[in-house]
Amino acid sequence: MPTQARKAWALELQENHPVTITMSCAIVGLSRCAYYYQPKLSDDSVIMSVLSR
Repeated sequence: MPTQARKAWALELQENHPVTITMSCAIVGLSRCAYYYQPKLSDDSVIMSVLSR
């Protein structure tokens, strides 16, 4: 199961039921690190252009 799908399930649990982030992550099998993870860049084009200069 993809991480994004599990994260969506965890968010849905929190909205519809009185559960904590820790509990919702445990229910869907997601670590809290993965729950909070946000990628810094969507692609590497910015890095590549800086390195090319």
